[in-house]
Amino acid sequence: MAFVAKIKLVVLSVIALSVASIIIHLSFAKFWAVNIGQYRALPTLSQDFPFILGRPGVKNKKLWGSIKSLEELQPYAKARSNYSVPKEQSNGFIYAKVFGGFAKTRSSICDLVAISRLLNATLVIPEIQESTHSKGISLKFKSFSYVYNEDEFIAYLKNDIIIAKTLPESLMERRKKNEFPTFKPKSSASPNFYIKEILPKLKKSKVIGLIIVNGGALQSILPPNMAEVQRLRCRVAFHALQFRPEIQMLGRQMVNKLRALGQPFLAFHPGLLRDTLAYNGCAELFQDVHTELIQHRRAQMIKEGLLSEELNVDSHLQRDKGLCPLMPEEVGILLRVMGYPSKTIIYLAGSETFGGHRILIPLRAMFTNTVDLTSLCSEKELSDLVGPETPIPQNIFLPPPAKSEKELKEEWKRAGPRPRPLPPPPDRPIYQHEKDGWYGWITETPTEPDPSPMDLRIQAHRLLWDALDYIVSLEADAFFPGFNNDNSGWPDFSSLVMGHRLYETASFRTYRPDRKVVVELFNFTRENLYHPKHNWTTLVQQHLNKSLSEEGLIRQSLLSKPAMFLSHPLPECSCRIASADVASNHVRGKDGRFLYGDEDQCPKWIQAGSLAKEGVKSEDETQTDYESNDFVNESESDKDGAKTNQTSLWDQQDEEMDPND
Repeated sequence: MAFVAKIKLVVLSVIALSVASIIIHLSFAKFWAVNIGQYRALPTLSQDFPFILGRPGVKNKKLWGSIKSLEELQPYAKARSNYSVPKEQSNGFIYAKVFGGFAKTRSSICDLVAISRLLNATLVIPEIQESTHSKGISLKFKSFSYVYNEDEFIAYLKNDIIIAKTLPESLMERRKKNEFPTFKPKSSASPNFYIKEILPKLKKSKVIGLIIVNGGALQSILPPNMAEVQRLRCRVAFHALQFRPEIQMLGRQMVNKLRALGQPFLAFHPGLLRDTLAYNGCAELFQDVHTELIQHRRAQMIKEGLLSEELNVDSHLQRDKGLCPLMPEEVGILLRVMGYPSKTIIYLAGSETFGGHRILIPLRAMFTNTVDLTSLCSEKELSDLVGPETPIPQNIFLPPPAKSEKELKEEWKRAGPRPRPLPPPPDRPIYQHEKDGWYGWITETPTEPDPSPMDLRIQAHRLLWDALDYIVSLEADAFFPGFNNDNSGWPDFSSLVMGHRLYETASFRTYRPDRKVVVELFNFTRENLYHPKHNWTTLVQQHLNKSLSEEGLIRQSLLSKPAMFLSHPLPECSCRIASADVASNHVRGKDGRFLYGDEDQCPKWIQAGSLAKEGVKSEDETQTDYESNDFVNESESDKDGAKTNQTSLWDQQDEEMDPND
């Protein structure tokens, strides 16, 4: 009996323990289910942002606040004294063809207006070659009006130059027969070249043609007595070149959608273009066929005389020199080190990103709210912007024709001396995707085929997508360039945006990182990229904060202004509000000209408007400075090697702002 009682006691104990275990496991399951439920995928983007960085609509000054040392700079590109209106009788007509993408065409048009002013010539609306009807665009638009507003362009510049929409009929016949002289000026052409070489021929023939291929036709830095020509460049780039109304409307809608989320956003342009990567020898930073494509383009540049270097260069050495881009993964790490939380809204600009979506995966993993053009616009909105287009006949893929029995016998007879080899195995089927795009030629022929009609149409569409990205990038609370001011000297998207932001809103946060310094920092901690030490994060923060201020602006001006004036339109196109709090630095270039600090004093009406803005801003900036950095807190350890137990600001806010409480 005692033995049976002991068995019953053991059985009851096991049952009791089992029940207790089940209860405990159910409790844990309920607890974890509640915590996981807080991070479930939300159906719409707008619901994902109600409690980022504190109260809705409140900015973190450490991440989004304006740069105080640059608040004195105000846009002022109006002509000063001794500026005459254009003469009614011009010396002749300038007819121009502009080649290149968005950045090159925009910069070239500004130079054309300046040249027309120098020569007292009538400028015919330039023909943008990327958007001609031969490229398959909608018949609704002409070349220039595909992107820009012609009437606004003519009206704004009426006091600067005379602009005609087309050549007179008497000259159209001469144009068709190529009877007037045509020139292909370099981007470094001097004013003397136009006055001494071009002007006499213009007066003689009454019309000349200009072909612009390198993104410019006039040198960036002009003599001091031509400051008004520089201001004219600014008036063209920042005022006269307005996008057509449909582009402006859709761009404003995109900005409004981002603003409706209630939080600031950062715009990032990777700048990964095949041409610039090939020019700077950055092929080895990519993998597989992308390396071959870059090298193939580099070989073409060498053959065309655009590049005088060797075909094979050490890409990692080029990267150490700052000549290669910061990859999206590296930019994501830099932003996380600066303190931007993982739910920061990042707008990804750029109609072309060489490497495709694969190269953006690390950035999207670090910042889950990374959006782009396709995230904010529907297919119908983009289709309406493009306009009605003529359908392109499909390129029907035809496999190689089967050989007849007679042809096979002839091949067998020509196979060579006996013993003849066995016949080859049957060819495997060739699929459509192996003939589309670069698949069709990179493995079969060393010659890149001419662009297909669809390729040409896509290039024209990129002008529109870049225009939308340009609008959003200008309105962004912060801008970060991935690859600007490269060694090619060609205009680039990021430099144009940075120059426009410097002109319009100089105090807005525009990062100007020194790629050479950043690469040195990354090389220092390459093995601990996602777990950097505290001293490394401090160095990164110091460098990026300096790049926002006068120090970064001055360093950038020394590099960018000699290549493209519009990237640093100071001091000609800005004025300075007198302030006793901030003393401006005066910086000269190698030629002795001022690059910064020699701006004119702003007129009274500008100073009055600036003071009114400061009053409104002082009421809004009552937010708290956030010191913690969740990326750093997750990766650092204390001196003893023990992991820190600090709770990140992000976790604290989730607890304090939990909507379920």
